[in-house]
Amino acid sequence: MADTREESEPLLSRARGGSGRDCPRGVPTCSSAQEGPGAMARRDLCLDQAVVLIEDAIQYRSINHRMDARSLWLYRWYYSSTSQWVLSFTIFVILALAFVETPSSLTRTSDVRYRPAPWEAPCGLTEGIEALCLLVFAADVSVKSYLIGWAQFRRNPWLLAYLVVLVVSLLDWIVSLSLVCQEPLRVRRLLRPFFLMQNSSMMKKTLKCIRRSLPEMASVALLLAVHLCLFTVFGMLLFTGEKDAGQDRERLTYFFNLPEALTTLLVLLTTANNPDVMIPVYSRNRAYAIFFIAYTLIGSLFLMNLMTAIIYNQFRGYLMVSLQTSLLRRRLGTRAAYKVLSSVTAEGEAHPERLGVKPEDFLQVLQKVQLDSDHKQAITEKVRSRSGGPLSTDEFQKLFDKFDKRVIKEHPPRPEYQSPFLRNTQFIFGHHYFDYLGNLMALGNLVTICVFLVLDAHVLPKDRDDFVLGILNCIFILYYLLEMVLKVFSLGPRGYLSYPSNVFDGLLTIVLLVLEISTLAVYGFPHRGWKPAMLGLLSLWDMTRLVNVLIVFRFLRILPSMKLMSLVASTILDLIKNMRAFGGILVVIYYVFAIIGISLFRGVIVAPRNSSLASDNGSAPCGSFEQLEYWPNNFDDFAAALVTLWDVMIVNNWQVFLDAFRRYAGPWSEVYFVLWWLVSSVIWVNLFLALILENFLHKWDRRSHLQPLTEELEDTSEMTEELPFRDVLEEPTEEELVEKLSRHPHLQLCR
Repeated sequence: MADTREESEPLLSRARGGSGRDCPRGVPTCSSAQEGPGAMARRDLCLDQAVVLIEDAIQYRSINHRMDARSLWLYRWYYSSTSQWVLSFTIFVILALAFVETPSSLTRTSDVRYRPAPWEAPCGLTEGIEALCLLVFAADVSVKSYLIGWAQFRRNPWLLAYLVVLVVSLLDWIVSLSLVCQEPLRVRRLLRPFFLMQNSSMMKKTLKCIRRSLPEMASVALLLAVHLCLFTVFGMLLFTGEKDAGQDRERLTYFFNLPEALTTLLVLLTTANNPDVMIPVYSRNRAYAIFFIAYTLIGSLFLMNLMTAIIYNQFRGYLMVSLQTSLLRRRLGTRAAYKVLSSVTAEGEAHPERLGVKPEDFLQVLQKVQLDSDHKQAITEKVRSRSGGPLSTDEFQKLFDKFDKRVIKEHPPRPEYQSPFLRNTQFIFGHHYFDYLGNLMALGNLVTICVFLVLDAHVLPKDRDDFVLGILNCIFILYYLLEMVLKVFSLGPRGYLSYPSNVFDGLLTIVLLVLEISTLAVYGFPHRGWKPAMLGLLSLWDMTRLVNVLIVFRFLRILPSMKLMSLVASTILDLIKNMRAFGGILVVIYYVFAIIGISLFRGVIVAPRNSSLASDNGSAPCGSFEQLEYWPNNFDDFAAALVTLWDVMIVNNWQVFLDAFRRYAGPWSEVYFVLWWLVSSVIWVNLFLALILENFLHKWDRRSHLQPLTEELEDTSEMTEELPFRDVLEEPTEEELVEKLSRHPHLQLCR
């Protein structure tokens, strides 16, 4: 390990004059040693520091880490693509163990009536894999704590929690082995999602924002609780008539006691049991509809939407705050890199940053930076196009604006043909109108498939005559092949492959051609009464279905040609890219609730023959769990638990699950499902909706304003997610950057 004194000493010293903090005399820094092997070592150290600082700026990472030579090597190794891939794969493996561990999900079906005995991993197999994962996490927290230093580690709650989770997981792992994997509860399974959260800064920010909005959400939840309780009491008083059969039926079915009434109206808040809950009394007296309409108006249409408004208000600035923090981190990284490189330029000067950075030093650093070749080439060309002289602060900063743009690769030149006929043919089939013709043919193919699906809706697959559809599919596939060949002729092989839409079309065309040739080779050419017996792995009907599915999938090629749809599609893709953190939060809550559900309800749903509580399908009440045959929805394994939670989150017929688990497991089970509904359907779904609204509002409302900017960039680059918001982000001030750099725990800059 490098000398600790070297790390703590200032890297940029002041030899004479100036103001601010003086560096101790005689301290060896980037600029103090001027000759000899020590000077070269110091120069290499400064260049390595600049490389790491620039990589931090590119990836929006914090620069508060150790800066000595060995720490820089370890830091770059830790953030290399290989190390990060290993860490991500380890997180995936430890989360996926839940599918293999007892109770195993390795069965074809989760239906309790048909599910065979699953394969169970022998004791020690999954525990061995888990031990390897824990070793990787132990190495991860050790490297992180070393790189940021002990002082920073003690002030970082996430790293402290990381260490605690590892210790608890290890102790629980030891208990499992000592009990030969027969322990009733594995606490460490509940802690596994933490490894996913701590590895994502965006997920940490999302949790912080959720915590910030909890007081406002709690106030609306209190209003909902008061609303629910009041109408529950009103309902129990209204539906207790002695003579009216409708009232009595309503009371016995939905308002028999207080818990039953509360559950009924809570489900009505989601409209899942509407209008079933109203029909018994409404059929006797239409005035009773006022009660249910008033309850739904106040609860579902006012209070629930108020909850959405509050969450949106709290997260309205979430994206901007996140981008603002990212911008500050980038500016800090680039400014620190500039100061380090400027110290190499002016050895022994009082204010080296005033002299600037030598272009050759910057280009040398740029070659070591982990960056895609397109951005490297763009920045290198911009530096070499300068007139000369050192780079100033502003020039250095503008170079990194290239990172805010995705460089669009130029398409290879089209082949040049000598024959006038070939040139004319190239012009015709290389024109965008030829793409429109291909889209029209794809639409026609889809229409023919839809027509035959409608005509043959009442015909069994074995009785269908696929003669006409088989002929049409052959014709369309031959056209797709001809279209691909003509485009390759017009654009050239490299030019054809440079368009993602052409790669999509070409790949599906080849697959369709192979399937069609296989069909013709096995079942012959289509003819009247074409109903051969099954030969090989797939029947003729299966082959036809597979071809039709791929043809329908190929129809997606028309989306980029429709401006409005392409805009919506691109916006949705950007949302998916930028909302991985919220998908991660969903994975975490699903994982935790699934593990809790398995611990509480495993084995409570049993096959009808094995339980007196389970009625036969014929005698079960209409709309009940048994009558609807919801037997696959259970908590007998992890995969089944995930699907059951998904069905409840959708809240369609979730009262069926409440009723079934209340009968099979007890009334306390309703607490679990109500909590899941609050966390998933109320908080997370509303959060997701708020973020979609914010992204769409920014993207759509600002597109006309940004149109000139987009037109300027379209020849060489396209905007990243940050660039459209750049004009609403505040650039950090000079004083703010200098103040934050002066407080760097390991890079002591002298002013």
